[in-house]
Amino acid sequence: MRLYLLRHAKSDWGEESLRDFDRPLNTRGKSAARLMGRYLQENSLFPNRILCSTSQRTRETLTRILPYQPQEAQIHLLSDIYDQGDLSYTSVIRRHGGRAQQLMIIGHNPATEQTAIELAGTGAPKAMADLRIKYPTGALAVFDFDIADWADLQTRTGHLDRFIKPRDLSSKLDE
Repeated sequence: MRLYLLRHAKSDWGEESLRDFDRPLNTRGKSAARLMGRYLQENSLFPNRILCSTSQRTRETLTRILPYQPQEAQIHLLSDIYDQGDLSYTSVIRRHGGRAQQLMIIGHNPATEQTAIELAGTGAPKAMADLRIKYPTGALAVFDFDIADWADLQTRTGHLDRFIKPRDLSSKLDE
């Protein structure tokens, strides 16, 4: 089974009266989310279930990657992902992942980073090191697991296939 951990793209801090939950993506975030969507498409990374936080910036990130997904995915907007933003998403994955072969979480930090670190068992040394240094906005970690149901997910059992940051793809922003 494959897990995609996508941190929402860069949000706009310009409107001070907005609650954190209501912050939209800024211009750079919109471009980065589309770029990540294109990356997913070009690399045949197609989740069949997406669990997305209910916040504005995560929903906008989702909206910008969906046009690059050639298949329909079950999409679940979950307040638990926003509410557990300071913790880990492991329990959310176990509860809501089911038997989805390709599961995506679109969430927040520090929980996205914490979840990735918690699940990483093996992977390319550079990707593993990058993951532990910083999990920037718009970044994507892709893990493979040898399980049949997300309820069986255990820490340190994932193989980190790749860790991609928008700046890794930034040369393509102007294409």
